[in-house]
Amino acid sequence: MTPDDERLARAALTRIVEPGDTHAGRWLRQYGATGFLRHLRTDPAARPETSPFPGTGEKRVAGWRRRAATVEPRRDLDAAHRHGGRLVIPGDPEWPRQLDDLGDARPLGLWVRGPADLRTWALRSVAVVGARACTPYGAHMATTLATGLAEQGWVVVSGAAFGIDGAAHRGALAAQGATVAVLACGVDIPYPRGHAGLIGRIAEQGLVIGELPPGSHPTPSRFILRNRVIAALTRGTVVVEAEYRSGSLVTARGAARLGRHTMGVPGPVTSGLSAGVHELLRGEATLVTDAAEVIELVGDMGQLAPARRGPVLPRDLLGPDTARVLEALPAGHPTPLTAIADRAGSTTDDTLARLYELHSLGFVERQGDDWQLTNSATEGANARRGGT
Repeated sequence: MTPDDERLARAALTRIVEPGDTHAGRWLRQYGATGFLRHLRTDPAARPETSPFPGTGEKRVAGWRRRAATVEPRRDLDAAHRHGGRLVIPGDPEWPRQLDDLGDARPLGLWVRGPADLRTWALRSVAVVGARACTPYGAHMATTLATGLAEQGWVVVSGAAFGIDGAAHRGALAAQGATVAVLACGVDIPYPRGHAGLIGRIAEQGLVIGELPPGSHPTPSRFILRNRVIAALTRGTVVVEAEYRSGSLVTARGAARLGRHTMGVPGPVTSGLSAGVHELLRGEATLVTDAAEVIELVGDMGQLAPARRGPVLPRDLLGPDTARVLEALPAGHPTPLTAIADRAGSTTDDTLARLYELHSLGFVERQGDDWQLTNSATEGANARRGGT
């Protein structure tokens, strides 16, 4: 058997077998691609006493045999080549080995469009997925996350669907970053049609991949099965908006089963589009709000997100004794020095010194022998939000 025979056999099997068929994966593991295909093309009447596929339903095998009789793998390979594509199979240098974690549900091969090396990109990738009918908040968060990840050299993987997927791809492209679209159809079929331009841009700047041969159209089951590839291909999955019954949650739970990081972006508790995300977060998923927090989980040791804290106000910089004197001044009216000292638990001399300090900083003003808080606010925060 030559490498070309293996590629031809796997190209044929991508048209014969539905993605994620563990029955087919079992026989592929036992017979190899060429052996599996040979058994499918052998007339069962020639060996009526034994079946090469014990335990697999006759209806399933009959479907395989029917498609095996008409498949033309060279034509599919030529069609992919005309669209700038190729078939990547296990054993190729470009094959992402983390897909092997899927066991018998591993893809037979991946049809790929785009100039980049899939294996290299997959080693440093994050999935960003979510609702198709997303809110402006969800679209903004997906775009911002993807842009931040791309700027830090991470590959953004999603499914090219409307909503969160499209926003994630656009965010990565806008940052001149890397993005991969995993389709539930042939890589020559722009689906959804409204994203034909986007998928074309991804094929030029990133990668478009799928398990199905050229010309194949999506079905509801293929969308669900596509999600296992997204989960296995990446280091972690971020869900941005998802209802309780959402394919994005299938991706996230698949990632968790494979030992990948699962993350969610919180939203309003009144939004049904965030209910699924919140359910994930009540489990083992990790709450994230920006790219730095995602990278802290999936990146190398020591890549920590900045500490989060509120703004530092001028009064936060006062010494404890001075702050205690400031707190001792009542609002709205002048107060004698002795009353302030009593409230602050200090001597009048020390209190007077603290009051002059506060006066120089603009916190208090003198009214004859009394003191009161200034009416004008002091300068605002002297540190930016977010701890940076």
